[in-house]
Amino acid sequence: MQTAPITASGKHLPYEVKHLDDIEWETIRWPGETGKMLFHPRPERPTEPNAGILRLAPGAHHPVHNHDFAQVWYILSGEFQIDDNLCKPGTMIFHPDPHFEGKFETATGGDILIVQYPGPTTGGRPIYAGRFNMEERRDIREERTDL
Repeated sequence: MQTAPITASGKHLPYEVKHLDDIEWETIRWPGETGKMLFHPRPERPTEPNAGILRLAPGAHHPVHNHDFAQVWYILSGEFQIDDNLCKPGTMIFHPDPHFEGKFETATGGDILIVQYPGPTTGGRPIYAGRFNMEERRDIREERTDL
């Protein structure tokens, strides 16, 4: 991780620079998903977003489920069917807080840039540990999918 020099006033934190090639692919909780989260919340930095790339294999999918945090997705490659919407490269999706993610499927696979951040109205925080860095994926029936 690289950071910019601290400003003369010392009041503002520097930006951070990370490259996708410096992070390993991790198992994500839904079938056919792996990811590289370049930034993620930690106890010492609870407001840091989950930010990185989701890579989805052909046939990847997830059911309708909900979150208390907010997030933005940007389709980099592939085609994704989300409910009745076909999302192609160049599509941006905003999920306010709280929100539900619709039924999600892809025949082509592809990459999505995601940024998840604490909900401005709910205070809900994105979760990294146990969702983006799983040793072994659980059965989809074991995941919380209630609305």
